[in-house]
Amino acid sequence: MKAAVLKRPDLISARPLEIIDVPVPNPAADQVRIRIRACGVCRTDLHVVEGELPPLLNSVIPGHQIVGEVDDGSCESMPLGSRVGVCWLGGTDGHCIYCQRGVENLCDNPVFTGYTVNGGYAEYAVARGDFVFPLPEALDDIHAAPLLCAGIIGFRSIRVAGVQDGERVGLFGFGASAHLALPVLRSRKCQVYVSTRGAGRRRLAEDLGATWVGDERTRPPVPLDRAITFAPSGDVVVAALGCLRKGGVVAINAIHLDRIPEFDYDQLLWGERQIRSVANMTRNDAADFLRTAGEIGLRPRSTVFRLDDANEALLALKNDSIEGAAVIVP
Repeated sequence: MKAAVLKRPDLISARPLEIIDVPVPNPAADQVRIRIRACGVCRTDLHVVEGELPPLLNSVIPGHQIVGEVDDGSCESMPLGSRVGVCWLGGTDGHCIYCQRGVENLCDNPVFTGYTVNGGYAEYAVARGDFVFPLPEALDDIHAAPLLCAGIIGFRSIRVAGVQDGERVGLFGFGASAHLALPVLRSRKCQVYVSTRGAGRRRLAEDLGATWVGDERTRPPVPLDRAITFAPSGDVVVAALGCLRKGGVVAINAIHLDRIPEFDYDQLLWGERQIRSVANMTRNDAADFLRTAGEIGLRPRSTVFRLDDANEALLALKNDSIEGAAVIVP
């Protein structure tokens, strides 16, 4: 099969992935094999490709927003031909203290699709049968793929922030994940305030029905109940914290953060304001979000790339040259 393979992280090359032929994988006893129809491109893929996440394998096929159909290793719940999705969390040990407490996203021994095992920048992939998800018929392949990480992690961020229906919620940064979180928030009657750089991103937020949109230097005109930050910047976290009411929460949706600058505790954190981090997702998050996405007709903005152009897809994401999400189609 054809696959885009990362041989070593590369901070300089614009083409770190090699498009080569590799053997089609065979599923183990607990796995299914998936013929890939689409794979979303995530900012976490950039962290893998550029070495911000330390390499754990000699080579790896990135990609963890996989849409495809089961073509081998089927089980009763996933018969042959089932259309399924695969996410970043590709497996847990099931017995560590976190798994036992129902917070499998914090598992001590997780499997990550496209990082610790091969992912979806390819024509086929294998995945644990208990970590794949049936997809709503209402979502086609191209629009389902970006939901499988950016959408799910945005949904978990809403949960971690403790958002209640009808609240004022700030989104700081407005890329693939935030533009999927906004319609979910609107479906819950929330007022959404977006602060982001880039005129194109601000137009997209307006098009999607944000209550207020401003640039990265402009504060929302009202105190916020909750805020979610999407940029890997501690400065953005502090800016969001400064917009909260007493008792409000900032949820940090970033797998990597550059730093947290010094800030005035008395002014910004006192009053039972909170900062929380968002780590991975659970299978319940995935199932609940995909059901919600089908119900509200969530349709991410997507730009399609061929598998041969996987490097160009990563570069477009890195340079913010597309609105919404990039999707690779074999």
